[in-house]
Amino acid sequence: MANLIRWDPVREMAGMRDEMDRIFNDFFSRSPVSYEGIGTVSMDMMQTDDDVIVKASVPGIKPEDLNISVTGDHLTIRGEIKSEEETKNADYHLREIKYGSFARSVLLPCQVVADKAKAEFENGMLKLVLPKAEETKPKTITVKAK
Repeated sequence: MANLIRWDPVREMAGMRDEMDRIFNDFFSRSPVSYEGIGTVSMDMMQTDDDVIVKASVPGIKPEDLNISVTGDHLTIRGEIKSEEETKNADYHLREIKYGSFARSVLLPCQVVADKAKAEFENGMLKLVLPKAEETKPKTITVKAK
C-alpha cells in the first residue's frame, strides 16, 4: 500500500520562494570583484577628495612577486606565493598554507591616474594611493549674492 503525504501549501510556497531567491541571486550577483587562484586578497578601499586608497593584505609574499595593474576602471593585484621545500620522510598533521599564484580584481569607484600611483609594502600590507583623474575631483562653485 502506498503512503499518502498530506499536501501542505505553506511548504510548497516556501520551496517556491527559495527557488525564486536562488534565481534572482544568480541573475543579480554580477559582482564587481573577481578572484583567481589559491585564495583571496583581503582589501580595504576608500576615497578622499584627491585619491583612491587601497590597502591589501598579502602575507607571505615578497614585493617583487606582486604585479599591480589598472585597466580602465579595474584594479588587479596578482602575485605568487612560492612553495617552500617539502620535508621528506615527514607526515603532515596539518597543512593549511596555500602556495601558488593568485589574482584579485576590483572595480574602482572613479577614474584614476595610474601613472602617478604610489605603492608601499610593509609587513605583508600593500598600500596603493591612486590619484583621481581631474575630471572626477569635486569642484566647488561659489555663489555671489546680488
